[in-house]
Amino acid sequence: MSTIELPRQFVRTRRFSAGIPTAFTVSPDGASVLFLRSRSGDDPVGCLWHLDLDSATERLLVDPAALPGSAGESGITGYAGDDAAGLAAFALPSGLWVVEVATGRTRRLPVEGPVLDPRPDPTGRRIAYLADGALRVIDVVGSNDRALAEPDGAHVRFGVAEYAATASIGRSRGYWWAPDGTRLLVARVDESAVPNWHVSDPTRPASPPRTLRYPVAGGANAQVTLRLVTIAGEHTQVDRDHHEFEYLTHAGWDALGPLAAVQSRDQRTVRTLAVDPATGRTRPLAEQHDPYWVHLLPGTPVRTESGALVAHSDADGTRRLTLDGVPVTPPGLHVREVFGVDGDDVLFGASGEPTEVQLWTWRPGTEPRRLDTEPGVHTAVRRAGTLIHTARTSDRPGARTVARRPGGTAVPVHSSAHDPVLRLRATSFTTTERSLQTQLLLPSWHRRDTPPLPVLVDPYAGPALQRVTAQQSPMAFVSQWFAEQGFAVLITDGSGTPGRGPAWEREVYGDILGPVLADQVAALAEVLATRRELDASKVAVRGWSFGAMLAMAAVLRRPDVFHAAIAGAGVSDQRLYDTHWRERFLGLPDEHPERYAACSPLFEAARLSRPLLLVHGLADDNVFPASTLRLSGELLAAGRPHEVLLLPDTGHAPSDENLFEKLLLHQLDFLRRHLAIPAA
Repeated sequence: MSTIELPRQFVRTRRFSAGIPTAFTVSPDGASVLFLRSRSGDDPVGCLWHLDLDSATERLLVDPAALPGSAGESGITGYAGDDAAGLAAFALPSGLWVVEVATGRTRRLPVEGPVLDPRPDPTGRRIAYLADGALRVIDVVGSNDRALAEPDGAHVRFGVAEYAATASIGRSRGYWWAPDGTRLLVARVDESAVPNWHVSDPTRPASPPRTLRYPVAGGANAQVTLRLVTIAGEHTQVDRDHHEFEYLTHAGWDALGPLAAVQSRDQRTVRTLAVDPATGRTRPLAEQHDPYWVHLLPGTPVRTESGALVAHSDADGTRRLTLDGVPVTPPGLHVREVFGVDGDDVLFGASGEPTEVQLWTWRPGTEPRRLDTEPGVHTAVRRAGTLIHTARTSDRPGARTVARRPGGTAVPVHSSAHDPVLRLRATSFTTTERSLQTQLLLPSWHRRDTPPLPVLVDPYAGPALQRVTAQQSPMAFVSQWFAEQGFAVLITDGSGTPGRGPAWEREVYGDILGPVLADQVAALAEVLATRRELDASKVAVRGWSFGAMLAMAAVLRRPDVFHAAIAGAGVSDQRLYDTHWRERFLGLPDEHPERYAACSPLFEAARLSRPLLLVHGLADDNVFPASTLRLSGELLAAGRPHEVLLLPDTGHAPSDENLFEKLLLHQLDFLRRHLAIPAA
């Protein structure tokens, strides 16, 4: 298989994620595990599996393609089990399904219409689900289907996570069962004040546009309130100040009762609340403040079995794990995520080295203990002492998962993921006095006597993720594909990227482009000065999403360094992005218009003097195509030549393998034309 196959394989395998086991649920005795996995690395149909750890045997529990009336289903993308892990529920286009784990008996429950987010109650007696904006419940035997909360307004939905929650906050759920299965904590989402935005398809002028409520920076958010709802449909309002704390960042219900965390609009205060399950009254458990923004640590707040509140504090230059407000991890170890609590044990990921996410555990009366033994990016689930550990490392692609019971041997969880057709030829190192994490990828055929290579700077560089990590990340193979076409590809994680601690992340407060671009230029200059195999006269930059915004700024502000740029799905005007994410860094646009203008390439269009290719999917509802179209209009008005490539039926990232292949080839042609590189 030639290297040209990589773009198609990248999409066909869902960025090499198909066939990797995910979504683990451990039984209460720790003896078995439920998880999702497709049959092969290019099979999009997710199946539900059962693993018995005593016998180390797997059993296919649910194959959607084999269910009656479900031929051609896209697969199971999520499921939920009861507390005993004896029953699981999942939704398919064909309806609401449940499976008995012990027998494998699968049944479709008699409910009408599309179903979202079905969840058994912890006792396994009922299934709650979402349909047409309502929260409904049905007995597990298929009887007594009824609504517990129905929309009481034209733009009201119950039990869902609103746009800001899913896109920025990290909360994907909107209802939570009580442990005894008799009540629920439910979000009521009123989007009536949120403006309508439209996504149309110009290639189908007869089709109406798709309309969604989009909370644009400086505008109205959805109003999210909480209710306690009984199985009989009785509602009790949860008492919280929505005007002072606009965002619901977390909610749950454990053995001690309901729990919620709320955040102010300026994101500088987060308050954790205990909710009285009888009256709905709340009392504060903790409050965090920060002069920039309070970081939302995934997996928190959460309580241990004994009732201690697990959270974090940004103290001593470190993001530290706290128990009832007291730091329990040392300075220098930056906590990245809490994976869960098992009794009074806390399982979490942390970075002692910026490119790694190490696996740690802590329990009262002990020091934190590291569980992994090799550099990499580690995640885990633990219950009843059984640990499901997934490791992604730099010495091999994909993920390796093992399950280990206390005192038992490790049981591998099989992965059927495909290996990429390319092998990485990557060297990681640090650059500049700021110790920027940098990676250089060269062609597999490159030798010392090869003529100097043109340089393609290919970062993301935004605050959402790192590109230079101790694993073989999927996007690295796309970078390697460009290297195989004759480029030296340079990736740098600079100012604002995760893994380096609170102060590093806050360097981009008020200016999300200036410090980032400065780090990219500095890293590039150092590499060019020390690597003879690179041609400083032929340097291009390529980026997608935040990386696209950076690519725009690079050719507009530093044409002396960057000679061509490709920008895909980038924000050209920060006023066109959403509230929670953009206001975190720039504040409200009415209060800080200068910040929004300074970070919007749209207002620098007249400065363009280098070749620029703009790419955007016309169905993108994350970064709307208006960003690219408005920038193109400003460039045209200023008499600045550029190229625009619009992708029909394409969202924020291409999902068609033929389109993705042709898109990369088009980018390659653009780079060769404008850097005067002969075709291979």
